[in-house]
Amino acid sequence: MRRSAALLTIPLLAAAAVSPVPALATPPPAAEESYVVTTPRPGAFPLVAGGVAAPIVVSGADRPGVVRVVGDLRDDVERVTGARPAVSLDQVPRNTAPVLVGTIGESPLIDDLVARGKLDVRGIAGKWETSLQQVVEHPLPGVRRALVIAGSDQRGTIYGAYDVSREIGVSPWYWWDDVPARQSDALYVLPGRHTQGTPAVKYRGFFINDENPALGRWAPTQFGAGLAPGHPGGFNSRFFSRVFETMLRLKANYLWPAVWGRAFAEDDPANHATATAYGVVMGTSHEAPMMRGIEEWNRHAVPAVRDPEGNIVTPGHDPYGGTGEWSFRRNRAAIEAYWNDGVERMKEQGFEGVVTLGMRGNGDVGLPDGDGIELMQEILATERRILADHGMSDVPQVWTLYKEVQRYWDKGLRAPDDVTVVFTDDNWGNMRKLPDPTLPARAGGYGMYYHFDYVGGGRNYKWVDTINIANTWEQLNTTYRYGVDKLWVVNVGDLKNEELPLQFFLDYAWKPIPLKDVPKWYERYAAENFGSRHAEEIAEVLHTYGVLQARRKPELLNRRITSGPGTTVTYDDEENPYFLENYREMDRVTADWQRLAREVDRIGRKLPSSHQDAYYQLVGYATKATANLYALRRAEFTNIRYAAQGRAATNDLADETDRLFEVDQSMSDYYNTGLAGGKWKNFQTQPKIGYGDIARYGPNAPWQQPELNNEALPDEIFPAVRRISVPEAADLGVAIDGSDQWWPSAATPAVLPTFSRYQSQPGQYLEVFNRGATAFGYRVTSAKPWVSVSRPRGTVDKQVRLEVTVDWKRAPKGTTRVPLTVTGAGRSVVVEAVVDNSSARPAKGWVEANGYVSVPADGTSRVVGDWLRIPDIGRDGDGLQPTPVTAPRSEPRGARLEYTVNLTTTGPVTVWVYLSPRNNVHYTDGLTYAVSLDGAPPQRVNVTTATGADDTAMNKQWERNTSDNVNRTATTHVVDRPGEHVLKVWAVDPTVVVQKVVIDTGGLAPSYLGPPPSTRVGR
Repeated sequence: MRRSAALLTIPLLAAAAVSPVPALATPPPAAEESYVVTTPRPGAFPLVAGGVAAPIVVSGADRPGVVRVVGDLRDDVERVTGARPAVSLDQVPRNTAPVLVGTIGESPLIDDLVARGKLDVRGIAGKWETSLQQVVEHPLPGVRRALVIAGSDQRGTIYGAYDVSREIGVSPWYWWDDVPARQSDALYVLPGRHTQGTPAVKYRGFFINDENPALGRWAPTQFGAGLAPGHPGGFNSRFFSRVFETMLRLKANYLWPAVWGRAFAEDDPANHATATAYGVVMGTSHEAPMMRGIEEWNRHAVPAVRDPEGNIVTPGHDPYGGTGEWSFRRNRAAIEAYWNDGVERMKEQGFEGVVTLGMRGNGDVGLPDGDGIELMQEILATERRILADHGMSDVPQVWTLYKEVQRYWDKGLRAPDDVTVVFTDDNWGNMRKLPDPTLPARAGGYGMYYHFDYVGGGRNYKWVDTINIANTWEQLNTTYRYGVDKLWVVNVGDLKNEELPLQFFLDYAWKPIPLKDVPKWYERYAAENFGSRHAEEIAEVLHTYGVLQARRKPELLNRRITSGPGTTVTYDDEENPYFLENYREMDRVTADWQRLAREVDRIGRKLPSSHQDAYYQLVGYATKATANLYALRRAEFTNIRYAAQGRAATNDLADETDRLFEVDQSMSDYYNTGLAGGKWKNFQTQPKIGYGDIARYGPNAPWQQPELNNEALPDEIFPAVRRISVPEAADLGVAIDGSDQWWPSAATPAVLPTFSRYQSQPGQYLEVFNRGATAFGYRVTSAKPWVSVSRPRGTVDKQVRLEVTVDWKRAPKGTTRVPLTVTGAGRSVVVEAVVDNSSARPAKGWVEANGYVSVPADGTSRVVGDWLRIPDIGRDGDGLQPTPVTAPRSEPRGARLEYTVNLTTTGPVTVWVYLSPRNNVHYTDGLTYAVSLDGAPPQRVNVTTATGADDTAMNKQWERNTSDNVNRTATTHVVDRPGEHVLKVWAVDPTVVVQKVVIDTGGLAPSYLGPPPSTRVGR
């Protein structure tokens, strides 16, 4: 897989002729020098020298999070050097060179330095979460020099301390992934002012959600039973201490805690106090208003049962004297009292928080009271009144437009101006709506809720990281450019297994990352966790992993959506989404994973033993387990095909499926028992095999996870593999490239896909297989000497695959049909090879062959206007997007992509444009592009209405697009003559991302990824 560093952001100039950019051998980016070095430099501060660590001093008057963090800094210095610094409150040891840690305006120690002119905090003071590290000469009487870590506020100081920890060699993932610290005997901080700047997004954090089974099984073992009577579990202050520390090391400041069966405030009364001690801002999710998790209501309320007319059949109750129903209309007084208690608790405990407004139904659903605007207005007004009654009107507030809640916004409802409006993605990484750039700014600004993990349609994805950073970069970039910068939160499920995308998300929220710097980011991430020696090749693996995973999530490897765009969508969970025959697709994608797994093993063998546990967690397990799953699915679906054909090799594939299932189980067992000395017991328990088994798991099976991986019975992997008995006597069968039929059984003739000297797909093949237990001899004879097979004669035990080739120097011009006769076991089958050797040689362009022309998005012959190339955002290549992303809709007259193609077919053809599955974030009638052939008028295509994939309905077509990670739309054009033509894709809406263009001239075969790129000649 080509690295994004080879392409980066190529400026595509207006009206410029642009040829494909080759994958150049780009040297690795120069390392950015740290302000911490391991050898003495003039003026450098000795953090550790001669086995002695500089003492650390903090004022006891400072904020609690600052007083606490110096202990982590002390431990980190010891992790790296073995020397443990002394820590003292307020007392600065004389005749030493100490580290002074404190907050401007909170620490007398720091304020004294500022007052005496020893520390210049201009550009830092008064800012949000900004830090400064500076070597100061003679800061205090009797102190010759000091390293000062100062912050503009509490978290600014905390981030400053943790930044020193990262610079000396402690990964933010040192505990969550057992990353060893980089060892050094000495550490020196370079002179000068060092700052990490002010964050671009004010509140940055994540949502621990969908935490069962993995986190929910692991945490009780790791942290003991929960502290609340009757509520066992590990989601207590000890657990959240580890979460909070990791957050702050990543420069996050905001958390939505776990919700499914969890109640942050009740599971451990110390949870909120612990958040305060760490300096973390607490929030609640989109369905948990007024700082109360919905589980708190569920634990103490018994809802009334009503008949269809709304009459109470069985009384309910709750602690507030109501009916127990989560209904604002029917149980308003109790709901208000419940919210009131949440705000009162926040006020009494004094923790920092962002209050969620609005209301949703219990269980991540719409309100039971309907979706009228007047009702939501009343709910918002009531919540605001409760806050005002407690003198908390100034506390930050958010209204999250999740799922059905966005309808209120679309119908014109607006929150008060000081409330942050949080737009959301569609749970699959595609934003649904963004601010209208024509409207004035809001005091509360805008936020974003995003997903790296999800439970719901089209299918749960929560096993391993499946995120393509190129896609994430594009959506974060677009969202930020639209002015969404007040609050960003991302759903990370169990937190573990989403480390890389989460760190990228938070790094971007701190300081937006230019596209050209994404490869450098990968290398820094790899170096931080595994050292610089192998950082470049590990970065390549991580990049390729994300690209391969984003083709299709592993939970979806046994679903094919069988209809085309614009028609009724149906599912067949017993089918493989990748095609076994057409374009050898399943073989190709499985081979991609196998190559990556071998590369992971190769690099892993070079790493020291100290890094093996971390490598397994951050690279090895996810890659190798996914590669194994692809091999398992390939064996499984090939077995099902072979069973239908009666092949003698059928049971071998069943055995291979069983073996690969056992490999999967053994990898999970090692994760749960052997990894890091058993630290991660019960963590790798997320099922990923057996989705869609309605007979076993009920009507929600198409999207809901199975409870077990098919109950650990490999022969029952869904869909179940099949075992057959074959007769003793030999029996000839023949299968051919591009067909699921076999001969002599099939009623239609056996015709191979057309051969062309310009075809880009692998050469066609035929398979000779045995339907019996006795081996037999076979022979293949060709009617023309210039068509041959790789092994024209031999013995078939179970099966042989024969490649068919054409000697183009000897082939006659025009189209020739050449019979190939296969004989064996007393039978014969004729397979016809169709050879197209057109006389005219195209001068330039992408050449039609095999009934199609397939062009990658960046295979342009001319680009007009400003377009951004986003490397590897497509399922099998780069994508192009018109820029800027904030531009208004335009008519299809200017910006366009032009593709020169050479066609032999005339008459009607179908043009398929493959787009990233974006929603219409604008305030228009849909997301639109246009396409034309030669000089014909552009045909506008509304990709939202053309496919019926409106995300507001979260319908089946939307499920198809998000599950497939592509939106395919088609237009029909007429080719008036053979030869050279120009296909044009026109920009209309700026957020469209083009991945690929395919022209079907009559021979396009069904496939998941689409056909491989055609052959291109000339320039």
